[in-house]
Amino acid sequence: MTTGPRLALIVDDCGQWPETERGFIALPIPLTLSVLPDVRYTAAIAQEASAAGKGVMLHLPMETVSGMDPGKGKVTTEMSDAQIAAQVDDDLAQVPLAQGVNNHEGSKGSADARVMDDVVRAIVAKRDGLFFIDSRTASNSVAQEVASKAGLATASRDVFLDNVDEETAVEGQLRAAADIAVKNGSAIAIGHPRAATLAAVRALYPELQRRGITFVLARDLTKTVEP
Repeated sequence: MTTGPRLALIVDDCGQWPETERGFIALPIPLTLSVLPDVRYTAAIAQEASAAGKGVMLHLPMETVSGMDPGKGKVTTEMSDAQIAAQVDDDLAQVPLAQGVNNHEGSKGSADARVMDDVVRAIVAKRDGLFFIDSRTASNSVAQEVASKAGLATASRDVFLDNVDEETAVEGQLRAAADIAVKNGSAIAIGHPRAATLAAVRALYPELQRRGITFVLARDLTKTVEP
């Protein structure tokens, strides 16, 4: 069993920029690719990531507060319970290798208890062993709480790596994530398939390993709370 601080890196929005995503897949550390439904390389990137021993998740599009369209396959607050269940089931069917789910955007959807209850129920019904990670795109998100109450293994994001799309900025966020892992025992950091993010991770992972950080898959940091 791994001891010491653990850090899980999640690369969101995958299935759109295969060259950069394959750069992440080639890195010699555990990390997890979260793949969007209904994009050009959904199936290919999920398959390649899984074959390389990386984690694979469904990046579930959910409604935003701003009104920005999160993309095809989205879950909205206007949907009925049955419509949400059907949409989540369809999105998961597009990424059959997914070990878990996290929300894409979703600042409105993840703050709605009814919507999240429907999402979680659909995940539980789809397949045993799936988990849910709250991307924390909204400070009032109820996603992790709802997932936990349903008995689903869950966790939430600690750090966004690349709100500033510059290599030095991403390196600073990686070090901040490592600091959280050292303090709390673990941390989850989310980035995107961008050249600056890939370069920062590639450059910095040896330094973080020397600090005693162990890179793990996202699923390794999820927990189930007993009712």
